[in-house]
Amino acid sequence: MTAATPLFNATPRITVQRFGAGTCLVVDDALRDPDAVVATAVAHRAEFVDAPFNFYPGLQWVVPDDFGRQLEEFFDRHARAVLGGRRTLKSHTRLAMTTRPPGALRPMQWLCHRDSVGVAREHVIAASVLYLFRDPALGGTAFYAPRRPVPEINRLVHDSCNLDAEAFAARYDWPAGYMQGGNAWFERLGAVAPRWNRMIFYDGRAFHSGDITMPDALHDDPRTGRLTVNGFFTCSRRAGAGGAAPASGPSGVPRPV
Repeated sequence: MTAATPLFNATPRITVQRFGAGTCLVVDDALRDPDAVVATAVAHRAEFVDAPFNFYPGLQWVVPDDFGRQLEEFFDRHARAVLGGRRTLKSHTRLAMTTRPPGALRPMQWLCHRDSVGVAREHVIAASVLYLFRDPALGGTAFYAPRRPVPEINRLVHDSCNLDAEAFAARYDWPAGYMQGGNAWFERLGAVAPRWNRMIFYDGRAFHSGDITMPDALHDDPRTGRLTVNGFFTCSRRAGAGGAAPASGPSGVPRPV
């Protein structure tokens, strides 16, 4: 991964999946050399840290600037307009590994979530996940729609960030652990299956979560764990592009999974 090396495939295979009213772009063969990115993760494994200030249930490492710049250019070329963006105002990118066992999750990590925290309503927030693992048991990304009115969803999200596990579970009769399927609060709309060197782009205001059905398979080795490249893109909005109002939540950095 050097500044002179083109990282992304110039001719990727792109398809579209729809979940409710939302659009998800699925890009296969995204990277020219995905093994080189995994090797970078292995080389920097000691620099991955658990970030308690955000929702991500695992370890993260901020990628070199050139990687982030190339991902932003790829987003601008292939996904921005489809997701309602006019101009990319800022982006950030990191390598991440989902590692936390169900019993160590905080209530905010039991729920599906949005990536729109702190993003002004007049802006588009888009997110991406690039899967860099070969074992499909590690899980893709699921999408959800609320079944309750917005004020109730906002209260649920707020309480998940402010109540301890015992209090939240008691108040909402919500089981601890990764979200697996729909419930009285959210309808599961479907999921994107993970595939080696597959990347997805989606509206960050859509409820989603990692589709972690076999958490015992999670571990912290970048060579075989649930390693992803996670990107966020804040954009000005194209004329006529809509967008759902975000549920309230904590301040901090969002987490695509």
